[in-house]
Amino acid sequence: MGRQVLAGVYVAVMVAVVVGVDVGFFRHQFWPRLFVNVGIVLVFLAFYLRFLKRN
Repeated sequence: MGRQVLAGVYVAVMVAVVVGVDVGFFRHQFWPRLFVNVGIVLVFLAFYLRFLKRN
């Protein structure tokens, strides 16, 4: 149960960061917005794989 809650919080923080950056900086620019969103998701994925994943 605790692991699922941690995953839910992690995903919620990632979504909040993506939406915040979208609204704050790239509201009317499609391609830069897409590239930055993909970059944010990749950073979160790298952080997960490096620090949070358990084998």
